Amino acid sequence: MQVLLIIFVVLILIIALLYVLVPAWYGLPPISTHPDRIRKALELANLQPNETLYDLGCGHGQVLVIAAKDFGANAVGIEVGPVQCFISWVNCLRSGIRSKVKIEAGNFFKSDLSQADVVFAYLTSEFGERLNKKLRNELKAGTRVVTVAFELPNWQAIIFDRENLIWVYEK
Repeated sequence: MQVLLIIFVVLILIIALLYVLVPAWYGLPPISTHPDRIRKALELANLQPNETLYDLGCGHGQVLVIAAKDFGANAVGIEVGPVQCFISWVNCLRSGIRSKVKIEAGNFFKSDLSQADVVFAYLTSEFGERLNKKLRNELKAGTRVVTVAFELPNWQAIIFDRENLIWVYEK
Protein backbone atom coordinates (compact mmCIF):
# COMPACT_ATOMS: atom_id res chain seq x y z
CA MET A 1 0.00 0.00 0.00
CA GLN A 2 2.88 2.36 0.82
CA VAL A 3 4.45 1.73 -2.57
CA LEU A 4 1.23 2.75 -4.32
CA LEU A 5 1.09 5.94 -2.29
CA ILE A 6 4.69 6.78 -3.20
CA ILE A 7 4.00 6.10 -6.89
CA PHE A 8 0.89 8.31 -6.70
CA VAL A 9 2.81 11.18 -5.04
CA VAL A 10 5.63 10.93 -7.59
CA LEU A 11 3.08 10.97 -10.43
CA ILE A 12 1.40 14.07 -8.99
CA LEU A 13 4.78 15.80 -8.67
CA ILE A 14 5.66 14.99 -12.29
CA ILE A 15 2.31 16.37 -13.49
CA ALA A 16 2.78 19.52 -11.40
CA LEU A 17 6.28 20.04 -12.76
CA LEU A 18 5.09 19.57 -16.34
CA TYR A 19 2.26 22.02 -15.69
CA VAL A 20 4.66 24.72 -14.53
CA LEU A 21 7.91 24.04 -16.35
CA VAL A 22 6.85 23.40 -19.95
CA PRO A 23 5.07 26.76 -20.46
CA ALA A 24 7.79 28.56 -18.44
CA TRP A 25 10.44 27.07 -20.73
CA TYR A 26 8.74 28.80 -23.68
CA GLY A 27 8.26 32.06 -21.74
CA LEU A 28 4.48 31.90 -21.68
CA PRO A 29 2.48 33.76 -19.03
CA PRO A 30 1.44 31.41 -16.21
CA ILE A 31 -1.83 33.19 -15.40
CA SER A 32 -4.97 33.09 -17.51
CA THR A 33 -7.00 36.20 -18.18
CA HIS A 34 -10.46 36.81 -16.72
CA PRO A 35 -13.48 35.48 -18.69
CA ASP A 36 -15.02 38.97 -18.89
CA ARG A 37 -11.84 40.26 -20.51
CA ILE A 38 -11.94 37.36 -22.99
CA ARG A 39 -15.57 38.13 -23.90
CA LYS A 40 -14.71 41.80 -24.36
CA ALA A 41 -11.75 40.91 -26.61
CA LEU A 42 -13.89 38.61 -28.77
CA GLU A 43 -16.63 41.24 -29.01
CA LEU A 44 -14.09 43.85 -30.10
CA ALA A 45 -12.74 41.39 -32.69
CA ASN A 46 -16.33 40.96 -33.92
CA LEU A 47 -16.13 37.16 -33.77
CA GLN A 48 -19.06 35.70 -35.72
CA PRO A 49 -20.81 32.29 -35.65
CA ASN A 50 -18.97 29.62 -37.65
CA GLU A 51 -15.83 31.72 -38.01
CA THR A 52 -12.62 29.99 -36.98
CA LEU A 53 -10.71 31.36 -34.01
CA TYR A 54 -7.17 30.26 -33.18
CA ASP A 55 -6.01 30.70 -29.58
CA LEU A 56 -2.23 30.77 -29.35
CA GLY A 57 -1.29 29.16 -26.04
CA CYS A 58 -4.82 28.07 -25.09
CA GLY A 59 -3.96 27.15 -21.49
CA HIS A 60 -7.10 25.83 -19.79
CA GLY A 61 -9.27 26.41 -22.84
CA GLN A 62 -11.28 29.37 -21.50
CA VAL A 63 -11.07 31.27 -24.79
CA LEU A 64 -12.08 28.15 -26.72
CA VAL A 65 -15.13 27.54 -24.54
CA ILE A 66 -16.28 31.18 -24.67
CA ALA A 67 -15.70 31.44 -28.45
CA ALA A 68 -17.66 28.26 -29.18
CA LYS A 69 -20.39 28.55 -26.55
CA ASP A 70 -21.09 32.30 -26.48
CA PHE A 71 -20.17 33.25 -30.07
CA GLY A 72 -20.89 30.04 -32.01
CA ALA A 73 -17.39 30.01 -33.47
CA ASN A 74 -15.20 27.05 -34.32
CA ALA A 75 -12.13 27.22 -32.11
CA VAL A 76 -8.62 25.81 -32.43
CA GLY A 77 -6.39 25.93 -29.39
CA ILE A 78 -2.65 25.45 -29.68
CA GLU A 79 -0.85 24.64 -26.45
CA VAL A 80 2.68 23.46 -25.72
CA GLY A 81 1.97 22.19 -22.18
CA PRO A 82 0.70 18.60 -22.13
CA VAL A 83 -1.15 19.05 -18.83
CA GLN A 84 -2.81 22.24 -20.12
CA CYS A 85 -3.87 20.41 -23.31
CA PHE A 86 -5.58 17.77 -21.20
CA ILE A 87 -7.28 20.39 -19.00
CA SER A 88 -8.45 22.26 -22.12
CA TRP A 89 -9.87 19.08 -23.56
CA VAL A 90 -11.72 18.27 -20.30
CA ASN A 91 -13.08 21.84 -20.02
CA CYS A 92 -14.36 21.73 -23.60
CA LEU A 93 -15.92 18.33 -23.03
CA ARG A 94 -17.62 19.50 -19.80
CA SER A 95 -18.96 22.60 -21.57
CA GLY A 96 -20.65 20.53 -24.25
CA ILE A 97 -18.87 22.25 -27.14
CA ARG A 98 -16.25 19.61 -27.92
CA SER A 99 -17.51 19.23 -31.51
CA LYS A 100 -16.71 22.91 -32.22
CA VAL A 101 -13.22 22.78 -30.72
CA LYS A 102 -9.91 21.29 -31.77
CA ILE A 103 -6.87 21.27 -29.47
CA GLU A 104 -3.40 20.91 -30.93
CA ALA A 105 -0.46 19.97 -28.72
CA GLY A 106 2.59 21.88 -29.83
CA ASN A 107 4.37 25.14 -30.41
CA PHE A 108 2.11 27.66 -32.17
CA PHE A 109 5.11 29.01 -34.10
CA LYS A 110 5.14 25.66 -35.93
CA SER A 111 1.37 25.57 -36.56
CA ASP A 112 -0.40 26.67 -39.72
CA LEU A 113 -2.66 29.67 -38.98
CA SER A 114 -3.82 30.24 -42.57
CA GLN A 115 -7.40 29.09 -41.87
CA ALA A 116 -7.96 31.59 -39.05
CA ASP A 117 -10.61 34.29 -39.23
CA VAL A 118 -9.59 35.55 -35.78
CA VAL A 119 -6.36 34.93 -33.86
CA PHE A 120 -6.39 35.43 -30.08
CA ALA A 121 -3.09 35.90 -28.25
CA TYR A 122 -2.55 36.54 -24.55
CA LEU A 123 1.23 36.44 -24.41
CA THR A 124 4.11 38.65 -23.35
CA SER A 125 5.66 41.42 -25.43
CA GLU A 126 8.71 39.17 -25.99
CA PHE A 127 6.62 37.27 -28.54
CA GLY A 128 5.62 40.39 -30.49
CA GLU A 129 8.32 40.52 -33.17
CA ARG A 130 8.39 36.79 -33.87
CA LEU A 131 4.62 36.59 -33.92
CA ASN A 132 4.48 39.66 -36.16
CA LYS A 133 6.44 37.86 -38.90
CA LYS A 134 4.41 34.67 -38.62
CA LEU A 135 1.06 36.46 -38.81
CA ARG A 136 2.10 38.61 -41.78
CA ASN A 137 3.29 35.51 -43.68
CA GLU A 138 0.39 33.17 -42.92
CA LEU A 139 -2.84 35.06 -42.37
CA LYS A 140 -5.27 35.77 -45.17
CA ALA A 141 -6.46 39.31 -45.82
CA GLY A 142 -9.21 40.39 -43.44
CA THR A 143 -8.14 38.14 -40.56
CA ARG A 144 -8.49 39.89 -37.21
CA VAL A 145 -5.83 39.53 -34.57
CA VAL A 146 -6.71 40.33 -30.98
CA THR A 147 -3.94 40.67 -28.43
CA VAL A 148 -4.33 41.04 -24.70
CA ALA A 149 -1.66 42.82 -22.65
CA PHE A 150 0.81 43.32 -25.51
CA GLU A 151 1.05 45.17 -28.83
CA LEU A 152 2.15 43.82 -32.18
CA PRO A 153 5.07 45.87 -33.49
CA ASN A 154 4.57 47.48 -36.90
CA TRP A 155 0.82 46.81 -36.95
CA GLN A 156 -1.78 49.57 -36.73
CA ALA A 157 -4.55 48.70 -34.28
CA ILE A 158 -8.07 49.27 -35.57
CA ILE A 159 -9.39 49.14 -32.00
CA PHE A 160 -7.63 49.74 -28.70
CA ASP A 161 -9.36 49.24 -25.35
CA ARG A 162 -7.12 51.08 -22.90
CA GLU A 163 -9.02 49.90 -19.81
CA ASN A 164 -8.59 46.19 -20.61
CA LEU A 165 -5.35 46.47 -22.64
CA ILE A 166 -6.88 44.82 -25.71
CA TRP A 167 -5.64 45.55 -29.23
CA VAL A 168 -7.48 44.46 -32.38
CA TYR A 169 -5.68 44.44 -35.72
CA GLU A 170 -6.74 43.45 -39.20
CA LYS A 171 -4.48 42.04 -41.87
